[in-house]
Amino acid sequence: MDLPARSLAKITLALSVYEVPTSTVEALEKSISQFLRRWLGLPRSLSSIALYGHSTKLHLPLSGLAEEFKVARSREVLMYRDSRDTKVTAAGILVKTGRKWQAQEAVTKAEVRLRHKTLVGSVATGRAGFGCFPRPRYDLARGKERRRLIQDEIRAEVEEERYTKMAGMSKQGAWTGWEQVDSCRITWAELWKAEPLRIKFLVQSVYDVLPSPANLHTWGLADTPECKLCQKRGTLENILSSCSRALGEGRYRWCHDRVLKVLVDSICTAIQHSKTQAAPKQTITFIRAGQKEQHQRPSPTGGLLSTARDWELQVDLGRQLKFPGNITATSLHPDMVLTSESTKQVVILELTVPWEDRIEEAHERKRAKYAELSSECRNNGWKVRCEPIEVRCRGFAGYSLLRTLKLLGVRGLLLRKATRNILEAAERASRWLWIRRGDPWSDRPLGHKPGIDHPRLGRPGEGV
Repeated sequence: MDLPARSLAKITLALSVYEVPTSTVEALEKSISQFLRRWLGLPRSLSSIALYGHSTKLHLPLSGLAEEFKVARSREVLMYRDSRDTKVTAAGILVKTGRKWQAQEAVTKAEVRLRHKTLVGSVATGRAGFGCFPRPRYDLARGKERRRLIQDEIRAEVEEERYTKMAGMSKQGAWTGWEQVDSCRITWAELWKAEPLRIKFLVQSVYDVLPSPANLHTWGLADTPECKLCQKRGTLENILSSCSRALGEGRYRWCHDRVLKVLVDSICTAIQHSKTQAAPKQTITFIRAGQKEQHQRPSPTGGLLSTARDWELQVDLGRQLKFPGNITATSLHPDMVLTSESTKQVVILELTVPWEDRIEEAHERKRAKYAELSSECRNNGWKVRCEPIEVRCRGFAGYSLLRTLKLLGVRGLLLRKATRNILEAAERASRWLWIRRGDPWSDRPLGHKPGIDHPRLGRPGEGV
């Protein structure tokens, strides 16, 4: 048990032994939240839901004191009620928690919710089919498992209240509308070892509490909300994704190339790994007398990269990529093209680093852009896969990134390492764009900044 867990256990034990009302616990949590914001360098305007939420896109390894207090008191109610000692059960011990929240009522409500879920049965979650996320049934649970389900349901009820409050916030709750975005979970090890400004920028950017010109104007600390570059409203979206002058100066292109280079390194590693893998062993299929042999097409278990040994990768970095003329003639320039002459396969990969609210728009636009090129390649006898990839500008993985890497055969440790490096590159590049938001931009090196350079990317502003 680490230090934060031991500290939480000590506080929870003290709150369980003594009769402390819920309002007092909430006041203690408010005081703790103030110290946590000061420790992480976060502004006072940041809601405490961002610190303790479990269903948020950015999950910090922190637990709310009020939530742990409610779970501990509910556990105490179950301990008295379901005790094997009949004297304890008949004693009628009441767990007092004040008038604002009663543990007995919370346990009863959690049991009602669990029975209702049992009647409803298994439901689909997202785009997954029925049965993909099985849940234990409350009516079949006994003893320790039943008590655990009740405590988890109380946590879920607290989390629903947090999510409802956050969804009502226009700025800090904007992440509730993000679709096809995988959540990011920060562990205690990452929190201790992280760079001083990384967690601060990540949290403030996700909940849009950075001191942008628009926010400073809203807070009464600036006379105008205009962006210093394009004179439009200087929101965080404008700075990281929509500024017309930043686009013309190549700032977003530089950010795109930083992420593209790490993605290329990951694919090159996967290609070398696929070449070193041994060929699958040929199995002998026995057939009964009188039966006919059934020819089944073997499915590659290692992804597309394992179907050929002569993959060639062309990248639009440094100089403009030219689509292979032996396949078809086109004026389009994808970010990456994987070709295999022996198997007549071509994979077109197009990277986009968009704002989180424009993910689906960017995906459909890129797919429509290369639809005609894919059709021409198929007419010439090539097997074509066109995969648009979206990496969020604030360092969140989209479903398209994970799907494409798995399609190529990047799995296991290679997948986790590649995803971490790609997201870190996007986060670092966006942080550099934020730092340089009002400074002039040029092609020459911008100088070394602590915590910004990446050993595989070079210094910000250098050519790629």
